Amino acid sequence: MTFRPALSVIFTSTLLCAAPAFSMTIGLVAPQHGPYALLGEQMEAGARAASQASDDKLVMIDESCEAGSGTAIADELIAAKVDAAIGFLCSESLETSLPKLADAHIPALTLSVRWPTIMEDALKKHWPFYRMAPSNKAETSKIVDVLVSQWPGFAVALIDDGTIRGRELVDSLRAPLEQRGMKAVFNDTYRPGQEQQISLVRRLKKAGATHVFIGGDRADISIIARDAKAESIALTVMGGDGMRAADRPVPLADSVLAVTTPNYATLPSAQAVTAKFRKNNIEPDGYTLPAYAAVQFLNAASQQADNQPLGDAIAKTMVQTVIGPISFDAHHELSENPYQLLEWRDGAFQTPLTQ
Repeated sequence: MTFRPALSVIFTSTLLCAAPAFSMTIGLVAPQHGPYALLGEQMEAGARAASQASDDKLVMIDESCEAGSGTAIADELIAAKVDAAIGFLCSESLETSLPKLADAHIPALTLSVRWPTIMEDALKKHWPFYRMAPSNKAETSKIVDVLVSQWPGFAVALIDDGTIRGRELVDSLRAPLEQRGMKAVFNDTYRPGQEQQISLVRRLKKAGATHVFIGGDRADISIIARDAKAESIALTVMGGDGMRAADRPVPLADSVLAVTTPNYATLPSAQAVTAKFRKNNIEPDGYTLPAYAAVQFLNAASQQADNQPLGDAIAKTMVQTVIGPISFDAHHELSENPYQLLEWRDGAFQTPLTQ
């Protein structure tokens, strides 16, 4: 992201709606130092712009992502008398924050943490915790729907890179795919981080696979797609949400597919806000627009709360935001699955030309 010397960019409240009847105090828990500081900057840029547009107060709380750090974070949020808290890049911060925040009746919305155990605990203990980051189940569900609808009758392979993330993703696909009549013709685990994957693509060809879903990172998938082309092997390649990463060291080839979240800056609902950001030399990437949407959502929920706790109002609220409609189901997960099938073309993930 490119910033001017000061981050306090003014967004007028007339941008999306009339001035609110009242304002609230929102805590943003995000890294301000260390290796994740850039992600914290993205969150701050979005949340600050939205809070200025809605005349809400934003309180910044530094997130170290260290185990056990959530207790002190919760204390800071309570001392600041926030009405709600957003952000929480790391599960280490969130896990130990939630009990204290729940006791203080402070709702929490994570933009990042997908760890299922945290949500399971929150539901059992009736904590006002909601997840704006799509769950792993949402990713699996969308991938299964896409594979069944887009690749019927093809010889499909399922491979993974042997990491916990890659293996669990691919394992989660097999049973629901088989229940819907799709059985992989080839299953394999490859060694990640290699300069070439020629032996892998040859094994795929020998197995008769024409389409492959890969549970791995973008760098490996780029190499697999490159080597298949070099070997003149016709192979349609698809990855998951891990595909939304830097396009290096090997550029991703056009036509590679991914089931991932869209580039929110390209959505019609985000155009006015995106233009404002870019006018102020801020590229609204990463967590910028989700953080903006979180503030929009909370402000709207607070205005609909009447005399009920904000945490209860959140469960009943649906808001049109810069990243589309946001509401939560009975499990405090996003009601609408944000994952989409996208195709890499001309240096960006876009809607596939043919579906």
